[in-house]
Amino acid sequence: MNDERIRELLEKADQAAGPASFGPVSAAGMHGRLHRRHWRVAGFPAAAAAVLLLALGVWCVCTGTKEPGFQDQGRIASLEEQVKQLQVQTEAALTLVRDVLAQERQQQRLDALEAELASIRDPGEELQKQTDKTAFTLVYQADRFYRELNQTDSAVESYEQVIRLFPQSRWADEARKKLAEIRANRTDQI
Repeated sequence: MNDERIRELLEKADQAAGPASFGPVSAAGMHGRLHRRHWRVAGFPAAAAAVLLLALGVWCVCTGTKEPGFQDQGRIASLEEQVKQLQVQTEAALTLVRDVLAQERQQQRLDALEAELASIRDPGEELQKQTDKTAFTLVYQADRFYRELNQTDSAVESYEQVIRLFPQSRWADEARKKLAEIRANRTDQI
């Protein structure tokens, strides 16, 4: 075949194929392509060995020789050696594919565990939030006792409880201010 004929064939193939189209690329699509490529790489030597053995069998049947001669024995030995080498290469490729897939599964599991760990809230922060919420509730309750219900003694008890249970919180500071205000009001009334 000359260059001009090859060029014509390639141009016809390009026209028949149409314009190139590129679709969206996803991780799953890339994984599938990689998986198929690995199988092609691993399967090609095995297929070549099978074709070679089949061709050898057909050749032996067609020539009609029941016992191969010395030259034929050398060829057979050479072919058998090539088949063994192809089998070794195939096994190595399959082992590599298995190792890559195992590593990929491990990485996916590790990613899932890391995502799960990231979603777990810090127990110390949760405890602090609950403590702050409880102190706020006690101060709010004390404010209602004092302002709305005129139960000054109950309000004082609640403020003191906040100071006693949560001495370092901002609500304890608020309770101290309110107690000072109540005590100042009591002294003014006397």
